[in-house]
Amino acid sequence: MNYQENYNYWKNNVEEKYLAEMVAIGGDEKEMKERFTLPLAFGTAGMRGTIGMGISNMNVYTVARASLGLAKYILSLGKKQAEMGVIVSYDTRRMSFEFALTTARVLAKNGINVRLFENVRPVPMCSFAVRHLGCIAGVMITASHNPKEYNGYKVYGDDGAQMSPEATKKVVEYIDQADYFGIELQDVKSTSHDDIMGKDNYELGENITVVGMGVDNAYYDTIEKLGLSPDSVKRVGKDIKIVYSPIHGSGWIPVTTILARMGIEVNVVEEQKYPDTEFRTVSVPNPEQSEALSMGIKLADKLGSDIVIGTDPDCDRMGVAVRDDQGKFVLLNGNQIGAMLMNYILSRREEDGTMPSNPAVVKTIVTTSLADRIARSYGVRVYDVLTGFKFIGEKIKEWESSGESTFLFGYEESYGYLSGTHARDKDAVVASMLFAEMVCYYTDMGVKVYDKLQELFGKFGYFVENSKSIFFKGLDGMQNMADIMTKFRQSQLKEIAGVKVVSKTDLNVSKKYNSDGTVEDVDLPKTNVVKWDLGNDEWACVRPSGTEPKLKIYVSTNAGDKQTAAEKNLKIMTAISEMI
Repeated sequence: MNYQENYNYWKNNVEEKYLAEMVAIGGDEKEMKERFTLPLAFGTAGMRGTIGMGISNMNVYTVARASLGLAKYILSLGKKQAEMGVIVSYDTRRMSFEFALTTARVLAKNGINVRLFENVRPVPMCSFAVRHLGCIAGVMITASHNPKEYNGYKVYGDDGAQMSPEATKKVVEYIDQADYFGIELQDVKSTSHDDIMGKDNYELGENITVVGMGVDNAYYDTIEKLGLSPDSVKRVGKDIKIVYSPIHGSGWIPVTTILARMGIEVNVVEEQKYPDTEFRTVSVPNPEQSEALSMGIKLADKLGSDIVIGTDPDCDRMGVAVRDDQGKFVLLNGNQIGAMLMNYILSRREEDGTMPSNPAVVKTIVTTSLADRIARSYGVRVYDVLTGFKFIGEKIKEWESSGESTFLFGYEESYGYLSGTHARDKDAVVASMLFAEMVCYYTDMGVKVYDKLQELFGKFGYFVENSKSIFFKGLDGMQNMADIMTKFRQSQLKEIAGVKVVSKTDLNVSKKYNSDGTVEDVDLPKTNVVKWDLGNDEWACVRPSGTEPKLKIYVSTNAGDKQTAAEKNLKIMTAISEMI
């Protein structure tokens, strides 16, 4: 059907409460085209979009259809898999509980056991619960750090990592066979969130069990064992001043709970403590941005704190602000936070004699090479994987089977970190715990966090990383991005902004083209990415986003000082942007 036919079909089938929105859309030709031409894409990262009526939006009908596709896929695996069931979690966004309940009711109606969290939970707890409860899959309703108008649907496999491309392809086949309407829902005792909050092991309906603190406590018990400096925490944990903000998300209870269990005092930003679907104190609930941590910084100045920690709505990303050598707060970027956490973990392992014989860390191909230099100094192997934490999760699963390496830490530049193998996705609860513990350890040694970072730069080189997103709106957006990527793929650049290109890697064909004319195979899955090696651990990369209509440019440079590295970075970023 064309967009007009799709619109009319929806208008004739939606529940009465959505009719007013449908009527309003009918007077806007552009809006109808945007909402009813192309269905919301479902990939390995699930689906994500703005909330509203339409086949390209997040609503109860697109969620029910996706859930039916997932149900059919699970049923195709066998009766045992259906009995293993699915854990369903959700964050603090608009419609999150409604989408989670819809998901649970569709799965349950199809004979699949469902465990539904009684209240909001972070991404890592959902990932943990998949394996802890022995589920065949998990669903997390979240749009991460996107604006308030968005929500999403994220699916995990039985290993707790995001669903594999092979399984996702099969799920999509079942989704494509389903209609948006007439999908049956399991009867439940109540559809009110208030009626299930605080419950544990409560039967909401046939095949639907509400779960709560039983899973939480198992998670806390597991991650608490990842601590590395209990003596330092015992000495200074109650004296240091850390400010924390969940930015109205799901991190408030988990983060403060684990810090309290460790004996670390934390001051929570009162105005951002409670869940808020509108995220009223920020324009975007993204701890990468200074605005999101501004209230935390204000409180830290009032209290005389040196550290501000913030987590996003689904608590898988963590941002940090620290005082510089002038006493002013500066935001650390994801590369810097990850490098510091990795160095802390490896150094403490080495000091305590707990470094395994085959240690390894994992990072994405757009994460700083500072990590490589630090890891090599400890004799630790570094593995690069594609962008997306699911690929880090895949490495954990692979090594558990092969024994080739022992996973110690994984991270990506977009503020995602993981220590431990309890979860197979980013874990801002663990990251907050370890960062706070790291502060205790360095404080106990008389060292400030900022000074430790400068020490790493002094030893390994000053690294500067920047990224830039270029959005492509409208129905032609995806094609425009594809055309630009083709241009970069076919380019024969000898230099970028005066910096010689050592090689170009085209992951669309998994080939590396060296400047001397030789070609090498690249041991990474094929994907739409072009990366240039500029020598001396410097590089530039271009790729489309996996969840939004935007093209991302990454540039990483290094030098003996910040200014030189930053100037070079800007020149390269400008040159690539101008090519677009």
